Amino acid sequence: MKRTISLWLGLLAFAFLPALAQTPAATAPMGKIHGHVTNPTGEPQGAGTVSLSTDGGTTLKFNFPVDAKGDYKGEATPGTYMVIYRAPDTPPGKMVDDIRAVKVLIDQDTLADIDMSRQEFIDKIPAEQKKALEDLKKSNAEAMKANQVINSLNADLRVVNQDIKDAENARATATQELGAAATRETVEAKALEIRTAKYGDIETLMQKDAALKPDESILWTNLGRAQVGLKKYDDAEATYKKALALESGAKKPKPEVIGVAEAGLGEIYARTNKVTEANAAFDAAAKADPSRAAFHLRNEAVIFFQEKNGPAQVAAADQALLIDPNQPILYYIKGQGLIQNATIDPKTNRIVLPQDCTDAYQKYLALAPTGVYAGEVKGILDQAGQKVESNFKAPKPAKK
Repeated sequence: MKRTISLWLGLLAFAFLPALAQTPAATAPMGKIHGHVTNPTGEPQGAGTVSLSTDGGTTLKFNFPVDAKGDYKGEATPGTYMVIYRAPDTPPGKMVDDIRAVKVLIDQDTLADIDMSRQEFIDKIPAEQKKALEDLKKSNAEAMKANQVINSLNADLRVVNQDIKDAENARATATQELGAAATRETVEAKALEIRTAKYGDIETLMQKDAALKPDESILWTNLGRAQVGLKKYDDAEATYKKALALESGAKKPKPEVIGVAEAGLGEIYARTNKVTEANAAFDAAAKADPSRAAFHLRNEAVIFFQEKNGPAQVAAADQALLIDPNQPILYYIKGQGLIQNATIDPKTNRIVLPQDCTDAYQKYLALAPTGVYAGEVKGILDQAGQKVESNFKAPKPAKK
């Protein structure tokens, strides 16, 4: 943040001036004048008054306010003027800066900038105030450099967010590019190619940015996301732990970042068959960021489902449903995990579903009768001789 120097400028009043005179009414053809006021740091001086004088500052005939951007404008009778700038806190009878021999002409707009960063003005400043000015310039330069870095990082994060979306939609993109005639294997290969390219780009970008600003945890969580996408699980684990270390040492830890990092660790452990560690990490994510607890626990169930870990996906689905019992996908995931315990009736040759599996499928259809998996679920229930119950309500789980 750049510091203002308006108070400091108020101390730099050089020439004696009487009280400001009222601007006279125009009785003759007028000319226009405008300009910009720059303070000694090179920034706009967004306040004060610009006045015109024809007698060296004894009388001020026209007065124009300086706006927040450092600009002023107005009209004056034709003539040659001293243009005088006064800050809001300049003492009466004093001025901060002036320009000599400025001509205002009929029907013309004269430009008269007041630049207090010029060497002539700086040379008038006492030594201690020159030192303060140099310190201020240095501070502003450092702030500007930091802002440039932040702007660059934010631009990169916008690219990363889009890359993540593209990676997640890789299968749909591959299907669209290859057409309906493409085989499943061809589509999957193309989708993998897209995901690998996107996560590779994210990894490169975030490694660069994390080197520029290593104390920013969100850069590390995005880097971890890319490394998981590339199946660099050891690297990703270290990266997410780096993000957690940064947040644990912060004055105001960000719950959403901690949640993302813990969930990232949970995904790593789930995909490497470390179920106990995965459960603990996802639980930590839900605890750290309660507002997104349902989201993190849902993802835990989805990841175990992707890994074809039936018992783990059922347990994760049950835990997520305790927070949000109206997510159809969780009932489907639970049913898919429990169907592994189905048997075959030797008399009818029908599949016999465990009761909790049937309940999960019925609940899925009740919540999503036309959902993505509705046809599949109806087919399974039909094979088991089960009638779809449109108003089905799953029995409440027993209290633990």
